[in-house]
Amino acid sequence: MNDNITSLTRKELKDLKVLLQFTAVYCANRHTSDRAAVITAEPDLLSLSLHKYPVCKECSDFLLYAFERRLRCPLEEKPICKHCTVHCYKPGHRDKVREIMRFSGQYLIKRGRLDLLWHYFF
Repeated sequence: MNDNITSLTRKELKDLKVLLQFTAVYCANRHTSDRAAVITAEPDLLSLSLHKYPVCKECSDFLLYAFERRLRCPLEEKPICKHCTVHCYKPGHRDKVREIMRFSGQYLIKRGRLDLLWHYFF
């Protein structure tokens, strides 16, 4: 990635971690291929504990794309992507993130993760 990327705030890191967790849940329940940790050289993402959330190659590629989009967000104060007026995801990727969030959110809430309701609504 590029050196002109600013460091992420705690809130932005939390948003990326939620995306990582939700994608790992989605992948574990929908894909049968071998899973491994997402590998990135971006130092801002190392605090996300990527090794705790193994995903398949397809989901890893999606996460790397989503991380890069978030890191390159042109807005000064980065909003949560679902509330953003500038959608930088390609149309296919926007559908994918909706599918992942919908499936994983329902899956985790049904299994007692009520703390995720806050992120779901806000």
